[in-house]
Amino acid sequence: MIYVVLFFLAFSLLLYVLLAGADFGAGIVELFSSKENQAITKKTVYRVMGPVWEANHIWIIIMIVILWVGFPSFYNILMVSLHIPLTLMLLGITLRGIAFVFRHYDAYKDKSQLVYDWMFRVSSLITPVFLGMTFGALLSGKINIADAATQYSFKELYIDAWLNGFSILTGLFFTALCAFLSAILLIGEAEIESRKIYVKKAFIATIVVVFVGFITISYGFYTNVLFIDIFLHNYIAICAVILSGILLYPLWLSIKNERRIYSRFFAGIQVILILVAALIPIFPNMLFTSTGSISIFNEVAPASAINVLGISLLIGGSIILPGLFHLLKSFKMIKILER
Repeated sequence: MIYVVLFFLAFSLLLYVLLAGADFGAGIVELFSSKENQAITKKTVYRVMGPVWEANHIWIIIMIVILWVGFPSFYNILMVSLHIPLTLMLLGITLRGIAFVFRHYDAYKDKSQLVYDWMFRVSSLITPVFLGMTFGALLSGKINIADAATQYSFKELYIDAWLNGFSILTGLFFTALCAFLSAILLIGEAEIESRKIYVKKAFIATIVVVFVGFITISYGFYTNVLFIDIFLHNYIAICAVILSGILLYPLWLSIKNERRIYSRFFAGIQVILILVAALIPIFPNMLFTSTGSISIFNEVAPASAINVLGISLLIGGSIILPGLFHLLKSFKMIKILER
């Protein structure tokens, strides 16, 4: 049953990166647009994201619950050592939600709309940065776990793990990935005369993702980040990167020709390959500290709790997934079933 739980953990991570990533990216695309294009993007984003944006964050809630119930030791280290970037990430999600609602439903159309617009755009930018920095911190090898209160300083315990070059670059990589996903989503949702805007954005975002990804790996290699050494010596990770590079060509063709289904398909494959390259080499040692790696199986919950969790996820998944599919299909966000 524990592998059922791990499947839902990985599946929730994938859906959160895809759906919430495109959600965050909408604000990033809007931020890095001309004033005229910002108005077009704002209108498109509201029409596309409005009915479903709240549903995107259910997947991070599921991940947190799985870690909390099934892997309490891993959860405890994550939440204590990285509580600062996680708190900033949650603050960004909250401010973004407030801005998204009020810039459309505020009864008074005045200068406050500018505040809401900038709040939405900036929070859309900084939230995935902190989310990516949190993941980078897990791999950086700079997390310090204290046996005594005076063993490390506050900075060594709660700052150094995430505020370092590798974690920052990982945050920028995930932010660029969000913009990439959103631009491709908007190609298929925008009016015909506006699609060229997002085709250009998708090309730029693809280049930025590749460039920042290369810089991140190079920086990790030259600063002796243990994860990068494991990554470069794992044939599955290398094959995933090579395949990702090969698939850039059909991805670019589908973007250039405004092929809505194929561009989304290849974008999804890119995300899957990135997660495979990042997670497969280190599983089950998913957390790197200053003294070594920690397995996600370290102090797993009792078998009875894992069984209940697994059954609950199976039942919940059988309800949530069809409901999510129906929601996306109802608002015409699933194009594969359309001619």
